[in-house]
Amino acid sequence: DDAVAELDCRYDELRSAAQVRLGDLFDASDYPVSLIGLFAIEHDYPSVEPPDYLRQLNPELYQQECQRVQSRFDEAVQLAEQAFLEELVRLVDHITERLSGTDDGKPRVFRDSAVTNLIEFFERFRTLNVRSNEQLDELVARAQQVLGGVDPQQLRDSVTLRQRVVTQLSGVQSSLDGLLVDRPRRNILRRPQ
Repeated sequence: DDAVAELDCRYDELRSAAQVRLGDLFDASDYPVSLIGLFAIEHDYPSVEPPDYLRQLNPELYQQECQRVQSRFDEAVQLAEQAFLEELVRLVDHITERLSGTDDGKPRVFRDSAVTNLIEFFERFRTLNVRSNEQLDELVARAQQVLGGVDPQQLRDSVTLRQRVVTQLSGVQSSLDGLLVDRPRRNILRRPQ
């Protein structure tokens, strides 16, 4: 509250500076008269289980709520897996295209970020530790093994290494394509009326 009050004391000065800076683009209606009451910090501790009293009052409703909560967690895991899968497909497609393609007979421009982005992905995947899709886990491990210890400069310098990486990542790529086709659809639950 003290910080908002202090900011509000200087607000006219800040609004005037904005008017000078914006000139004809300044619109006074874009700025509130006062900042008091416009800032708040709130927190909530949502329960991941239905209230225990519901078990005693209506066991059937309690069970429905337990299933609803579980399905929300399952959906969150599926969405995380889907996001990881789509990102891995995009990164593997990009690096294989850069390593195997040519522009007018010359190798395509290959930047360090093609490798570092994948390495960052592997780290993020390991850190978040979803671990609910064995196929995705295995494909991430295979892609990581292919790029393990490979330096971007080595890929630029060695045609043999480049071809080996492309061949191995192409295998990962085809398996990823299969996962994209078989991916689960989002499940929308409706509450009974």
